[in-house]
Amino acid sequence: MLLRAVMHTLCVLMLAVAGSGVALAQVLAPGQFEWTPASQSSGPLLILVSIPEQQLHVYRNGVRIGVSTISSGKPGHETPTGVYEILEKRPMHRSNLYDNAPMPFMQRLTWDGVALHAGRIPGHPASHGCIRLPADFARQLFEMTERGTRVVIADEASHGPDVLHPGERAPVDSYSGLPAGASTALDSMASSTDSRLPAPPAR
Repeated sequence: MLLRAVMHTLCVLMLAVAGSGVALAQVLAPGQFEWTPASQSSGPLLILVSIPEQQLHVYRNGVRIGVSTISSGKPGHETPTGVYEILEKRPMHRSNLYDNAPMPFMQRLTWDGVALHAGRIPGHPASHGCIRLPADFARQLFEMTERGTRVVIADEASHGPDVLHPGERAPVDSYSGLPAGASTALDSMASSTDSRLPAPPAR
């Protein structure tokens, strides 16, 4: 009877979330990941980090090809949210700030120390601000990205549920990092403004 009640509650919650348009988080144990790059082999790459989920999602041409558990910044060293791009890549780097700590497959997001890299994944935020990844996932992601790849880091204060709990389709634009609806609206506004501009004089 208890098991039936629990299962009923879970089904109700799943239906409620599905009806809201918000995806359920991938159920992965700390250190686990899923990686299916062959499912979408071309198009722009996008990395989306959900701080509340402690997960990183990888999209190619708007389709999810990977999801991994992470460990973000611990209290007092919170990972900053925002829209970034990969500035620098090194297969092995050592921290300039924290006891020469190794940072394998380092992909720098800011010049003051925030990066993606392989590290311990305890199941909760534990870093000094970087985003730690499982070692094998970090290696495969490193091999796929390039300088300029867009990275979006989100929490409850910066983004809505559709970005914090993303599904199979990317909820943000691969180039701008803006939520999909916002990017479309900006494009429409730009087109509308251009159409109202006077034609240049004939020469």
